[in-house]
Amino acid sequence: MTEIKELLLSRIRDVADYPEPGVMFKDITPLLADPAAFTALTDALAEVAANTGATKIVGLEARGFILGAPVAVRAGVGFIPVRKAGKLPGATLSQAYDLEYGSAEIEVHAEDLAAGDRVLVIDDVLATGGTAEASIQLIRRAGADVAGLAVLMELSFLGGRGRLEPALAGAPLESLLTV
Repeated sequence: MTEIKELLLSRIRDVADYPEPGVMFKDITPLLADPAAFTALTDALAEVAANTGATKIVGLEARGFILGAPVAVRAGVGFIPVRKAGKLPGATLSQAYDLEYGSAEIEVHAEDLAAGDRVLVIDDVLATGGTAEASIQLIRRAGADVAGLAVLMELSFLGGRGRLEPALAGAPLESLLTV
């Protein structure tokens, strides 16, 4: 696993002062462009899906879609996008949540999750945990079980893990990389 972590970390680019001064953005596009690194990432997250008994993968907009869809294919389970409010047609469940500066809302199709589903949430980066926490609430409101949360990278200095552990209620939080 150390070799995989080194490969993944070597393909993540730091971009200073983006999207605003003082922020060090973690750009995963070089990782996605490298077929060996992207395959290693997909395989590692699919292993988490298998270990948690997930029957569906939820990918969080937008980079969670890029990671979650191939993981669902590799794991042989369904993929469900969780989108920003107003992006899904038809009946949806929505969940508002607070951001550092303001609030946002996410949605999922109401019929995509049901009792008996074991759902693994996948995203690229765990920062403060607001979006992930809102997705966990949506999954439970739909009647499904949360199998866990898996991310490529956890920014530990932002405290997202501490925020999410109560919401996960014992379900695992897996970070492939922690910075």
